[in-house]
Amino acid sequence: MYRKEEQPLPPPEKFELPFEGKLSPNNRWVIMAELIPWDDFEEEYAKLFSAEKGAPAKLFRMALGTLIIKEKLGTSDRETIEQIRENPYLQYFIGLNCYQQEPPLESSMLVHFRKRIDGELINKINKKIVKREIDKSDKEVKKKDCLQEKGEKIKNKGKLILDATCAPADIKYPTDLGILNQARIETKRIIDNLYKPLRVKLRKKLRYF
Repeated sequence: MYRKEEQPLPPPEKFELPFEGKLSPNNRWVIMAELIPWDDFEEEYAKLFSAEKGAPAKLFRMALGTLIIKEKLGTSDRETIEQIRENPYLQYFIGLNCYQQEPPLESSMLVHFRKRIDGELINKINKKIVKREIDKSDKEVKKKDCLQEKGEKIKNKGKLILDATCAPADIKYPTDLGILNQARIETKRIIDNLYKPLRVKLRKKLRYF
């Protein structure tokens, strides 16, 4: 049996912890949780269960989130559950409202999660994420174009970091003695070219050093 969680998840800064502090919105697990369209595929996941029979199943976010944690950390099923039990960021990632010291699920559940969430569903999720990010970037580009058409100034964002290593390595400084030597070589080549047609008239070749 599958029951959808009606209570919306709190933002990371309101995630209840047993000690003072808040979850950082810049944490990698918080950022990843915002990228994944959990609600878009919950209905499709719910179709795998009976609406009336059986014990309530784990929510789609908990199932998929646990598998993602396992693959990203490269841990075993048991170690994955231990990591989730110890880490409030991981508990937020799988959809818990507050930190709890007891493990939210048994390690044996990962076997069932892998059977229900196959490669085809994972590909759909990846395509959805990519499409949503492309649409988001397109909206930002259109917004900038509209501002430019209206003559409004676009405020610069972020910081530009310049690194000297990006400059061409063949640039020489004026104090480099190699420039003087290169000038000597080029002067010799020019004198040699000018002397060839004048060998008959000039007995001695001009000195260049």
